[in-house]
Amino acid sequence: MNVEFKKLDNVTGELTVTLEEKDYADKVKKQLKEIGKNRPEPGFRSGHVPMGMLEKKYGPAVKYDIVNREIADAVYDYIRDEKLRVLGQPVADKDNEFKEGEKDFTFKFKLGLAPDIDLKLGKDLKIPYYTIAVSDEMVDQEIAALRKRFGVQGPGEETEPDAVIKGVISELNPDGSVKEDGIVVDNGILAPIHFTNEEQKKLFEGKHPGDVVVFNPSASCNNNATEMSSMLNIDKEAIDQHQGDFNFEIKEIIVLKPAELNQEFFDNAVGKDKAHNEDELKEAVKGLLKDQLKGESDFRFTIDAHAVIEKKVGDVQLPEEVLKHFLISQNEGLNSENIDEEFGKIRQQLVWDLTKDEIVKKYSVEVSEDDLLNEARAAVYRQLSQYGPASLTEGLIDHYAHEVVKDPKNRESFERNALNKKIFEVVKEQVTLDNKELSIEDFRKLYQV
Repeated sequence: MNVEFKKLDNVTGELTVTLEEKDYADKVKKQLKEIGKNRPEPGFRSGHVPMGMLEKKYGPAVKYDIVNREIADAVYDYIRDEKLRVLGQPVADKDNEFKEGEKDFTFKFKLGLAPDIDLKLGKDLKIPYYTIAVSDEMVDQEIAALRKRFGVQGPGEETEPDAVIKGVISELNPDGSVKEDGIVVDNGILAPIHFTNEEQKKLFEGKHPGDVVVFNPSASCNNNATEMSSMLNIDKEAIDQHQGDFNFEIKEIIVLKPAELNQEFFDNAVGKDKAHNEDELKEAVKGLLKDQLKGESDFRFTIDAHAVIEKKVGDVQLPEEVLKHFLISQNEGLNSENIDEEFGKIRQQLVWDLTKDEIVKKYSVEVSEDDLLNEARAAVYRQLSQYGPASLTEGLIDHYAHEVVKDPKNRESFERNALNKKIFEVVKEQVTLDNKELSIEDFRKLYQV
């Protein structure tokens, strides 16, 4: 067997595989003998079928399979052994043909080669890095949200936007009188904040125990069968019979009372013994907000770095013919008529992926097990943080992190995220950061450009 490779241009090569009879003849005989052992023929015992008969009956098909297998193995072995950076898959030459009567075969394949990315990161390359300023207003808003989050429900004297209202629901006649045989729900419960109709929601504003509100259950929930059934204690099939107005006699108003500014709240809000008074609470909350917003700054940096590096790299030649052939072979919806448009959509992302590969190679970027676990810990932290900082012990986070990485899909995702993060860490180290501090409002405007 002989394999030859030549470059056609910077991103395309041709691989020629020549297979002689001596390269495959023994394998054909061996396969035919296996067939003779395992496949009975009329008039012959297994293992005693004449080779001539086997060759005549099965020889062409066996030869075809083995020749194709040998050619395919030769192509992929050469790519692997020569460490060719191939994009897509080898494309067989249109003149490749298996002719049964021939003994020697020559097949050609076109290869798409990854281009050389001319990437030079250095301090002469400036990339903006935006830090979000944490204002007093942001701190106050966060503390208010935390007080609400760790508050307790209790009786209220007046309805509030998120109040739960208890009372008696009574069906009315069209003239506004109570319907004699109508629906009466003695233990009715409403949460107007969840009403889909704003006008119905406003009917319950500023109300007190003892007040009677006339409202329309159907309008309040856009005639949702599940909501109506739950509100009026009726079957879903019966809702069309009760589309009119109802009285709601308010018996009790339950409101969420913000948590008191005491040590229990401080510990729940920012962690045990992290704050002991309001000033310390504000500093601790400010620190938490800075940590949270750093993630947004880093994400914005990836966008800006991507744009700057992409411009630095410039136009990149790709083996488009090979890649388009590969995409069509992998997607039923693609063909010669729409492939140009589809390829135009993914070309930029493909060049960026190649650029990241170049950074990984040039700066020896590697993902360690600790990097992967740190991604898992961050994911666990985000999941558990809804229960408050008090529940976020290092031991608990570490335990769950080790558990979630056991799932292959999770592991692959964490590894991909960790690699991406390390790539941009390298970029940060190599370039000059143009540090800028913005208000949260101005930072959000960056995404409107």
